[in-house]
Amino acid sequence: MSTAKLLVVIGSTRPGRVALPVGQWIAQRAEAMGGWDVAIADLAEINLPFMDEPKHPRFHQYVHDHTKKWSAQVESADAVVFVTPEYNYGFSAPLKNAIDYLFSEWHYKPVGFVSYGGVSGGVRAVQMLKQVVTTLKMVPVTEAVNIPFIQQYFDDHHQFHPSEATEQAAQDMLQELRRWSHSLQSMRSTNHHVTP
Repeated sequence: MSTAKLLVVIGSTRPGRVALPVGQWIAQRAEAMGGWDVAIADLAEINLPFMDEPKHPRFHQYVHDHTKKWSAQVESADAVVFVTPEYNYGFSAPLKNAIDYLFSEWHYKPVGFVSYGGVSGGVRAVQMLKQVVTTLKMVPVTEAVNIPFIQQYFDDHHQFHPSEATEQAAQDMLQELRRWSHSLQSMRSTNHHVTP
């Protein structure tokens, strides 16, 4: 298979978050696997305002530079991984906002989830996310990384040390994303923006 572009989206913007080191870890695992050209989209750094585009994103007629940059970043990806905490049985508002900014850019891309939290490991946030991404014609893979009681995997220097089971789950998810990325390539190549 040819190299595919993987976009790892860091879905938390809260100070002191663990999403960034977890996202960096999954990005490193993808790079070590080979066959991936990996980019990280840190929503705290991108700092999108709440949706401020005057037209529906399906028209792809963006007026703000922050939207155009975000659109280009997502458009270029062949597959996506969302790294998400669980907030009150759901996922974060910044992540929902970032998803809603765009439309066709998400179409026909496989998506994996790395979630974390307390006892649930973030799976309830993922269940909500799946309803959103399937509406955007994304394809969630069954394999996922769910990390319960995540603080136990961090040392005093804020370094993430995943368990062997978590490492295996990451490997399985990334392999499945590669398969789907390849299978959906023709659909992405014929995907066109709607014009009014």
